[in-house]
Amino acid sequence: MKPHDDAEHSAAAEHSAAADHSSRMRDLLAAEINAAGGWLSFERFMDLALYAPGLGYYSGGARKLGQGGDFTTAPELSRLFGACVALQCAEVLRNLGAGSVLEIGAGSGRLAADLLARLEALGQLPENYWILEVSADLRQRQREHLEKRLPQLLDRVRWLDRPLEEAFEGVILANEVLDALPVARFRWHQSGVEELGVEIHGTDFRWAARPASDAMLRNCRELSEVAGPWNDGYVSEYCPRLGAWTRAVTQSLRRGAVFWFDYGLPRAQYYLPERHDGTLVCHFRHRLSDDPFANLGLQDISAWVDFTRVAEASREAGFELAGFTTQAHFLAGLQIDQEMQLASGGDENHFARLANQARQLMMPGEMGERFKAMAWLRGLELPLSGFALLDLRHSL
Repeated sequence: MKPHDDAEHSAAAEHSAAADHSSRMRDLLAAEINAAGGWLSFERFMDLALYAPGLGYYSGGARKLGQGGDFTTAPELSRLFGACVALQCAEVLRNLGAGSVLEIGAGSGRLAADLLARLEALGQLPENYWILEVSADLRQRQREHLEKRLPQLLDRVRWLDRPLEEAFEGVILANEVLDALPVARFRWHQSGVEELGVEIHGTDFRWAARPASDAMLRNCRELSEVAGPWNDGYVSEYCPRLGAWTRAVTQSLRRGAVFWFDYGLPRAQYYLPERHDGTLVCHFRHRLSDDPFANLGLQDISAWVDFTRVAEASREAGFELAGFTTQAHFLAGLQIDQEMQLASGGDENHFARLANQARQLMMPGEMGERFKAMAWLRGLELPLSGFALLDLRHSL
């Protein structure tokens, strides 16, 4: 068989496996809808589509990140991001005297590797580096990446399948995790509110509305008062589990900092009347769509983060809201230009490549404005360099 034939055969086998995976995911969702009486909340649908054991997008085996995946995150784009996050973590660890790091949802493992490598160079390695990861496939990929890049540090890394129970001091961080928490969808009318769920029509899934619960009605009225008035038929979403989830994953931190990195907005901007279709978005092979019923089990489904809700969650969890800024200002505050000089080693061509990566991380039309950084502190009074240049807490 010729190399060209091998490639065609491999592509055909991959396509067949993907189609089978998606078909089994569709069968699972259909069974769930039928068991629920023909209508399923979108929150539950999204939960299954992303996290159903063995079939959900984040628990299946398809490559998700980087050039051959579905989307690119900041750590996949450049090691500069991880280096700057490491500098921010080092400030906290140095103030504590020692401590550990817990990363939630470590993706390909690139951020963990970049953090550990830079912290090692700074002489500020954490006692432990825990990774909370629900996907067995991603755990394996993370382990392989760390073993290849930093075999000497692998003994510091431990994987968790549930939130850490033992109290510790140090840092918790999560990059692009909050946007993957399942959301509830609603449609606003002057006469009332509908919850948007999913039903089966023939062999297809489609949106279906039913009267909102009292809890959803109260929530939507509060959101409308902040950002409205909304036109009749306004559609959006919110994350009911965000508060409880963030409390669960941060409760073990006795003293230290929590850093959240994600795309999102303060509530007053998130729910503006002109954003009348919400922010739900799907990623498949670096293409965007608004159809969560396509490529089931094979595509990411996410929504922008209401950072006002994350700020509220900080108080509920017993933290101080210590910073909120854009990704561009976070990286500038940590002197990304110096990291570029250091990483280039004086090589002008390498520096030019790093400069291009930095532009993608920081330009308003790229990641710089859409992505935000937020810091929580507990038991510490500490100025954080990444949040020194622009303080957006007033916008929350």
